[in-house]
Amino acid sequence: MAALPLNDDYPVRRAPVVTYTLIAVNVLVYLASPLAMTAVWYPAELADRFCAIDGYYMRWGAVPDEMLGRTDLAPPMTPECGAVEGKSVWLSVFSSMFVHGGAAHLMGNMVYLFVLGPVVEDRIGRLRFLVLYLVTGLAAAYGHALAESDGVIPMVGASGAISGVLGAYLVVQFRSKVTTLVFGAIPMRLPGWALVGSYFALQYLLYVTTSTTPGSGSNVAYAAHVYGFLAGVVAGLVVYRLRWRSGTRLSDVY
Repeated sequence: MAALPLNDDYPVRRAPVVTYTLIAVNVLVYLASPLAMTAVWYPAELADRFCAIDGYYMRWGAVPDEMLGRTDLAPPMTPECGAVEGKSVWLSVFSSMFVHGGAAHLMGNMVYLFVLGPVVEDRIGRLRFLVLYLVTGLAAAYGHALAESDGVIPMVGASGAISGVLGAYLVVQFRSKVTTLVFGAIPMRLPGWALVGSYFALQYLLYVTTSTTPGSGSNVAYAAHVYGFLAGVVAGLVVYRLRWRSGTRLSDVY
């Protein structure tokens, strides 16, 4: 990513238990996956390990054709590897939010969640934050499925759900100042709205560009980022609507 947040100046008043739990779950899932050297129960031989990774993604990733009912079970990505058996499509939609394609993929997502997640959690409350994370992740997955023409490649990663957190951040705490590493080297202090707004603009531009360019070959689910972010904006507005109707301050909601 062109910009990486390092710190938000909003004074979080209670421990962001849900955010830290989500980060822990994502890390533990990765460490237990065949991509990590810590998962010693997977075969050590390269060919067998490769098929284990293929089966892992096909079982726990969100496959568009399966989600939309176009096929009962998508074939493996590599013909030499066997098809998965007993897969739950609904479960895979949620599990895909915690599965990552590598350590760099995981770390990039977790940095955004670590910096901005506590702010949104503090502003809207723990339970609502958890619901927001899961629902926007679900919206992102189905947005990607509807936009994806080659629907047998599994989508994995927390990016859709975290994009939802960024969308909600834009509504509930856009006034913050965020220390951001721009282009991987330049630290800058940016308004929160500028950081998340530029994130969305870039994701939308990449989504439009790759979807209209034949043979673009992108393996990034930009549509999930776009739809997850929009779902987060809507969720943030709904929370504000509930606050106005109940007369409760947003910071008082648990």
